[in-house]
Amino acid sequence: MRIGVDVGGTNTDAVLLTGKTVLGAVKRPTCADVSSGISDAIGALIEVCGVGPEAIDAVMIGTTHFTNAFIQRRDLVPVFAIRAGFPAGRGIPPFSSWPDDLKPILCGGSKMVAGGYEFDGREISPLDEAAIVDAIDEARAAGIRQIAVSCIFSQLNPAHEERIAALIAQHAPEIEVSLSSKLGRVGLLERENAAIMNASLRPLAWTITTAFERALQDLGISAPFYVSQNDGTLMSAAHMQRYPVLTFAAGPTNSLRGAAWLTGASEAIVIDIGGTTSDLGVLIDGFPRQSTVHVDVGGVRTNFRMPDILSIGLGGGSRIHEDAQSVSVGPDSVGFRLHSEGLIFGGDTLTASDIAVARGQASFGDPARVIGLPEDVVAKAGQAIATLVDDAIDRMKTSPQDIPMILVGGGAVLVSDMPRGVSKMLRPDHAGVANAIGAAIGQVSGEVDRIYNIPDGDARTAAIADAEAQARAQAVSAGAEPDSVGVVNIEAVPLQYLPGGATRIVCRAIGDLALAE
Repeated sequence: MRIGVDVGGTNTDAVLLTGKTVLGAVKRPTCADVSSGISDAIGALIEVCGVGPEAIDAVMIGTTHFTNAFIQRRDLVPVFAIRAGFPAGRGIPPFSSWPDDLKPILCGGSKMVAGGYEFDGREISPLDEAAIVDAIDEARAAGIRQIAVSCIFSQLNPAHEERIAALIAQHAPEIEVSLSSKLGRVGLLERENAAIMNASLRPLAWTITTAFERALQDLGISAPFYVSQNDGTLMSAAHMQRYPVLTFAAGPTNSLRGAAWLTGASEAIVIDIGGTTSDLGVLIDGFPRQSTVHVDVGGVRTNFRMPDILSIGLGGGSRIHEDAQSVSVGPDSVGFRLHSEGLIFGGDTLTASDIAVARGQASFGDPARVIGLPEDVVAKAGQAIATLVDDAIDRMKTSPQDIPMILVGGGAVLVSDMPRGVSKMLRPDHAGVANAIGAAIGQVSGEVDRIYNIPDGDARTAAIADAEAQARAQAVSAGAEPDSVGVVNIEAVPLQYLPGGATRIVCRAIGDLALAE
């Protein structure tokens, strides 16, 4: 049996799965104290399902703590950045494009040293180890305990980054290191930013991991727990402590994976409607379509893997605004205060949930409290909701053909009519906890993103085979059952601006989680 948990901003959802059967699901308010919120949800789930903690084989947790911490500028620590690539990479120093309100919090200093590689693996210059030792001493003197290391084309050859990490371990073993080659893709500045972000969150990752462990121990659950990544797969607690940024956008990804599992659809558009916003994503082969552009997180440009998600201001708590000419919906919301401020719950704020109940699309709260709403207001609000959904679907589609749509989330009742561009509308059972189900069914992945020198067809075949082998090995190393690992995506894109048949190959392999017997 597996427990899936999704810790959201408003609710913490928990589900219990055995095979392909949902044994039970619960929702509980999210608490400021991480361990208490998870304990409440899992404790209620175990009680509802009537199972003992010894029957649980694994717990999978999806969390937004790290995304929220970075966006809200809280629980972050200063980071010292070392970049190997001088003099080639001296034009734009580390932290150059960071927001003014974030740079003073995170910037603990930086140093650019000689080193780095060309795209074909040749050294730009030998690594300047003396300068690196000076940088380490500078960080120690400033009381910095996190260092982010980047290097030109380190995703092709990580040797210089690994040597810098070894020097840090030798001269300052108390300092933790985040290597850009372990996090980002092609693009030095974005990959460096990802490493800095990761380093700033590592102390918080230790706190969150400890809280999760304590919550499970209090419930008597000795099974291992795993954390959802933003590509729809899992990582161990130890891996999350080292790479917390890989949890960014895990919530919407879990909803997409849960929607695919609940319906059996492999190609569809998914709308997850919550209390404040709606997240839209596209399923390809049962996994979220990945973003092909650089992603901005909290004002910082990064290039680590992220799902292609569109968020709009439509949720169950969205406020309805009226004027003489029109009626609009959101983007502001009463959020978790819906149960006290919405009309159907005795409040005095007209929300999207009130409109859904007034139109007969749902029945909760006290429907009698919206019987007297003006018909034109109800009709115009319903049309405004439909327009928001239609426009969002149109923005996410890449083909004129109609595609299936899956509605999940607690606010799915807001949509009743078939949107434009949709071939069929699916509302699966347990749609309200699709995010927790997505966490529970998570698999394990490995990904390679590097540049190969491919002068001919034979070299191309060998390069693709090498990328597949590396991706499979990474998946197994991350905890996948070796016999279950398969390649789910491979891209080979020639880089016309580089000589010698340079080709960027991205390969992703996924397998089932190997659980101890």
